[in-house]
Amino acid sequence: MATGTTGAGALRHIPLLPFGRIVEADGARITDIPTEKLLRWTEESRVLVLRGFPLLEKQEFADYCRTWGEVLKWDAGEVIDLIVEENPKNYLFASGDVPFHWDGAFVEADPRFFFFQCLDATPQAGGETVFSDTTAAYRDADPETRRRWAGISITYTTDKVTHYGGEVTENMVAQHPGTGVPVLRFAEPLDPAKYKNPVYATVHGIDPSEVEDFLTTTAELLHRPEYCYVHAWERGDIVIADNFALVHGRNAFRGPTTRHLQRVEVI
Repeated sequence: MATGTTGAGALRHIPLLPFGRIVEADGARITDIPTEKLLRWTEESRVLVLRGFPLLEKQEFADYCRTWGEVLKWDAGEVIDLIVEENPKNYLFASGDVPFHWDGAFVEADPRFFFFQCLDATPQAGGETVFSDTTAAYRDADPETRRRWAGISITYTTDKVTHYGGEVTENMVAQHPGTGVPVLRFAEPLDPAKYKNPVYATVHGIDPSEVEDFLTTTAELLHRPEYCYVHAWERGDIVIADNFALVHGRNAFRGPTTRHLQRVEVI
């Protein structure tokens, strides 16, 4: 554990496994830490968990995120409230699991970072957010696997019934805009029998007979424990994540929950 200071008090840095970092505050506000420093910590750690920092009002949250760059504005606004709904139109607002994806796939400019703040949480109720480090998965892949990935692109489609939807085609391998390292752009296709408003995936660059195995083995790879950090939410958490290095999803809830997250995405 490392320590540091701001103008408002001490900060404690606690490394997470297999990646990520908790920064605990003693009387500091998030605005007390220079944006450039938080950005560097996020790129280094991929997931930055801030604890002990006062939460921000909804508009204040969006305005703070604007200090990092352009904030993505959805039809529902800049701040999306993530809560479990009784009759959701989309699987994100249901109580089941959320498979791996990256945020903003169906908009013209992919967000570079996404921010969460946790207004409420139910301990031991499930709903953990799972982050997978695609930079590590690419780094560990053998040359033949990397060569195969480089020739693959995937078209994703989903109906727009909430704040996102449409069709997008992405190369499997892309370059991180900040660090320049290779990243994987992969979202798990969803079974319409299980998920409301599912995402469908059409794979290009391999023989059709290989597609099912490719989708299964890629999902299994990204779910391997050595690539995943599982975040159990606590009320008051502020989390900043690298949307290019990571894909993320959510474990299913195991019972009733009061969890309420707010999310903002920065291009």
